[in-house]
Amino acid sequence: MIILVRRVAVTCALGALGAALAACGTPGASGAPRAAARPAHSAPTTAASSKPPTLTPGPSGLTPVFKNGPRTQGKTVALTFDADMTADQGARAAAGEHFDNPQLIGTLRELKVPATVFMTGRWADEYPQEARAIGRDPLFEVANHSYSHYAFTSDCYGLPTVSEDRMRSDVERAFAAFEKAGVPHVMPYFRFPGGCYDQRALRTLIPVGVTAVQWDVVSGDAFATDADAVAQQVLEGVRPGSVVVMHCTRSAAPTTERAVRTIVPELRKKGFRFVKVSELIRAASGGHR
Repeated sequence: MIILVRRVAVTCALGALGAALAACGTPGASGAPRAAARPAHSAPTTAASSKPPTLTPGPSGLTPVFKNGPRTQGKTVALTFDADMTADQGARAAAGEHFDNPQLIGTLRELKVPATVFMTGRWADEYPQEARAIGRDPLFEVANHSYSHYAFTSDCYGLPTVSEDRMRSDVERAFAAFEKAGVPHVMPYFRFPGGCYDQRALRTLIPVGVTAVQWDVVSGDAFATDADAVAQQVLEGVRPGSVVVMHCTRSAAPTTERAVRTIVPELRKKGFRFVKVSELIRAASGGHR
């Protein structure tokens, strides 16, 4: 999910962002999701306590939306990283463009920072070993960021749009890609491409059974060239229970790893504890789901 920011390289990012997102592609006709690729099937079921926490449905049973955890239950913060790759970017990857960021993942491990990675199905197809390694590392949890990275609304940062009749299949196709890559225990969470959604999208995804996860802190790392500015924006925005959106894509967010090396120790000095999104959702739901 590539988004614009209000302070970090806004003008430069806008032009680059439009060019990058305009290249997004649709899922291929051969990409029908497998019936078993549902979030409930991906989650561990050995004990009731291991069931991933989710929010109760919204009004009229709509897909629930989570933006941040409780503000009064301790100084916790969740760093989230969108592993973006669109359906038609295979040629660019073959030509040498890097949509992964193993150095960032290595730094998170080095610093012992739990994190939630929102992964597109196309990214998992391109980097199955990395996807599997992230998914099998108890420090991380993997969640769904669609397969194609098409927008679920119109007018979403220049992204092409998924038609209503393909929204559900696009999400389920991503779960199928994670299963094919060997990613275990994918969380029943979904981040809309571009963060764009409406009532129609929330209604369409009801049968998938996911909790939509947004954020309350924009890092500004998309197309940023100043790691210090990214770090400052995060440090100024974080509050107890915050969800920070960042990226795990070298070509689109080249400064993220350096920014993390500043963000983590500074937030720890302030008494913050890093958690996965699932912990914040559990706290928000009273620990009962």
